[in-house]
Amino acid sequence: MIASADSFWKRKTLEQLDRQEWESLCDGCGLCCLQKLEDEDDNSVYYTRIACKLLDLNSCQCSDYPNRLKLVPDCIQLTPGKADQFKWLPTTCGYRLISEGKDLPSWHHLVCGDRQQVHEQRISQSGRMLSENSVDEDDWEDYLIFRSG
Repeated sequence: MIASADSFWKRKTLEQLDRQEWESLCDGCGLCCLQKLEDEDDNSVYYTRIACKLLDLNSCQCSDYPNRLKLVPDCIQLTPGKADQFKWLPTTCGYRLISEGKDLPSWHHLVCGDRQQVHEQRISQSGRMLSENSVDEDDWEDYLIFRSG
């Protein structure tokens, strides 16, 4: 699907999206599933290269999406009503962009029609992550990759 001037994310608010439209905003980068560390002094959020135990390290897809909230109690479910809390999401995230009144980037699958572009443009951390099961939590600081902004 190639975006047109009539694309749903341009004419609807997050609250107006149906479930399919909401889910399609996800670009599949998996960055929201990376472990994050918060600086207690300035509340900055730093992303690590450490992925949730359910995240497939290559496809960046959750291996058990329907049961993720049961299996990972601190998994955050994004909903339109929480858009004011999206500041911790990466600046490339479709949910964050739309909540801020911005358009989707040219590599987003809803714009270009290719779900692999998020990986080819190296927006995702595909192939560059480690499972949280393989790194001691005390060492996560050694795997910082960027600060959300």
